[in-house]
Amino acid sequence: MKAMVLNQYGDDAEFTITDVAKPSVSAGHVLVQVAASSVNTVDTMIRTLGEALPLSPALPAILGMDFAGTVVEVGEGVTGFAPGDEVYGCAGGLADLQGALAEYMLADARLIARKPRNLSMREAAALPLVGITAYEGLQRGGITAGQQVLVHGGSGGVGHVALQLAKHFGARVYSTGGGEAQLDLIQRLGAEPINYKTESVADYVARHTDGKGFDLIFDSVGGANMANSFEAAALNGHVASTVAMVDLDLSQAHFKGLSLHVVFMLIPMLHNHKREAHHHILNELTNIVEAGELRPVLDEQRFELAQAGQAHARLQSGQAMGKVVIDV
Repeated sequence: MKAMVLNQYGDDAEFTITDVAKPSVSAGHVLVQVAASSVNTVDTMIRTLGEALPLSPALPAILGMDFAGTVVEVGEGVTGFAPGDEVYGCAGGLADLQGALAEYMLADARLIARKPRNLSMREAAALPLVGITAYEGLQRGGITAGQQVLVHGGSGGVGHVALQLAKHFGARVYSTGGGEAQLDLIQRLGAEPINYKTESVADYVARHTDGKGFDLIFDSVGGANMANSFEAAALNGHVASTVAMVDLDLSQAHFKGLSLHVVFMLIPMLHNHKREAHHHILNELTNIVEAGELRPVLDEQRFELAQAGQAHARLQSGQAMGKVVIDV
């Protein structure tokens, strides 16, 4: 089969289209003919940082975590899927798991689900990593109907899904963005836009919550922005962060009695730990999508498999609006 292979890591690392052996189906797995794969920030980090990241695969490597495609073969013990099923998931591209930048990939059946019928393969491929991350963060934060929920970075890959899911769960949703296009997208997706460049945390907390703070904050920006999340949170509020690698004084979180939930959705893949949870979440996402309450936004630029490097560059440029997808 054809695959895009990395033979080295680094800022200038290039993908090479290569003929490699097609995977053989194994127990508990399905063989999928890949139709599309989306690019996530973690994919670009693996490509550039390589061995500096403990989750990077050994070279030569086939990256690509997210995919949508068609089951062509089913391994022993798999009962939920059959050849011809259209599926999607996040099931490779790190550690010892071959990625989706190939014509075929082997996927653990516990990491995939039936593709939503009302999404194209390209749209479905955009959803797994960001969808699972957003769903897990909101659930761990105890989201309930009627809450005031703030999503930081609501036009980003994870953020634009998180605000749609928060709305689905019945919350009143607010979201930060930093430009006209970002704020327009946030508003189109049903959240109240907040321009973090022109309005301070104290100002928007006062304007939207009468100074009480937000019940739940989903922070897809992270880093130094976590301090803003603590400031914006209500007493005994919840903060779910997807980027918690930061040195930070927790005094404010202490005196507010906040709960911090760190979301690292790759744990089931890396450690073979509770992988069935991802199957469950993807099934829930399929139902929400088919109910018309969630749809991924795709970047306007399209890329073929041989243009994987250009797709990575598009995401890294910061110019993409929505998920960057590669047609396989």
